[in-house]
Amino acid sequence: MKLALAVPLIASAPLLAACVAQTEMTAPMGDPRYIAQPLTDEIYTADPSARVWDDGRIYIYASHDVPVAEELIGTAEAFDMRDYRVLSMDRPGGAVTVHPVALDVADVPWATQQMWAPDAAYKNGTYYLYFPAKDADGVFRIGAATSPSPTGPFTPQAAPIAGSYSIDPGILADKDGEHYMYIGGIWGGQLQRWQDGRYDPAGSDTDPTPAGQPAIAPVVARMDDTMLQFAETPRPIEILDESGEPITADDLDRRFFEGAWVFRRGDTYYFTYSTGDTHYLVYATGSSPYGPFTYRGRILEPVEGWTTHHSITEIDGNWWLFYHDTQRSGLTHLRNVKMTPLTFRDDGTIVPIDPTPGD
Repeated sequence: MKLALAVPLIASAPLLAACVAQTEMTAPMGDPRYIAQPLTDEIYTADPSARVWDDGRIYIYASHDVPVAEELIGTAEAFDMRDYRVLSMDRPGGAVTVHPVALDVADVPWATQQMWAPDAAYKNGTYYLYFPAKDADGVFRIGAATSPSPTGPFTPQAAPIAGSYSIDPGILADKDGEHYMYIGGIWGGQLQRWQDGRYDPAGSDTDPTPAGQPAIAPVVARMDDTMLQFAETPRPIEILDESGEPITADDLDRRFFEGAWVFRRGDTYYFTYSTGDTHYLVYATGSSPYGPFTYRGRILEPVEGWTTHHSITEIDGNWWLFYHDTQRSGLTHLRNVKMTPLTFRDDGTIVPIDPTPGD
């Protein structure tokens, strides 16, 4: 049975109880219903950002999911990750190493909680870890930390990146040596509270955009030479439909929700993201890292669990999708990272993947 928990992250107590009852079924490692198996059963991990550095090894920078009080299950507060872990392997299908804590929220001077989806970059002998976390006022900011090792430990900067906000930093290392950060997530990611350029603490918990109006846009900024600050003010990204019109807020199967990941294949930039409450991974393409990007289709059908988050990486000439689901726990806040091959057609479109073809 395919189970995509299409429930809001702000729910009534009866609905939460129903969700818990539905998700306490646990699938073992090696279950043939799934197209891919969890990379590890040592810890719970999510939001995989997979990178291949100069040593040729695959490094996966992941959120570290932890158990929470039962009353939090089904809310955004259930995702109360406190540190980051790195998984690594020498090749797809190889043995996976679970490395020690790379960065703990207790070591970040400005952060208080919810170390959500991270990403990483490398430049001139230094590895950079980028991460969202809430500050003392409960506002998500983006932090940066550095290490001489790809697995850390990482030393955080004393303050978040100036001008940063919301969640899910994703880094594009372009062929010309420039690096761009893509950020944003609506609902719990607070992007809807920044629409006038300032944070509105009384803003909506969800998306207040009227039907037919352009959906709230993620933003992008080029990094400066230090890789620790923006070189420019973040600018919004246009995601267009096939007619060249902006995707609208009520187009729930295609509008941006969170989890931007951008990569370049040839001369084409692929802007990939999660649609959130409709549970798809989708993509749009363009000719510039700033967009605009035109919607092209789906990458991944809904996984088991409420969230879906990913990365796409080329490894030895082949492309791989990294994602998470809830196979091991059956609980939407205790997830496990997976990987599966990604196929491109001759015209550059992506062949969609069904994560549970055995159902």
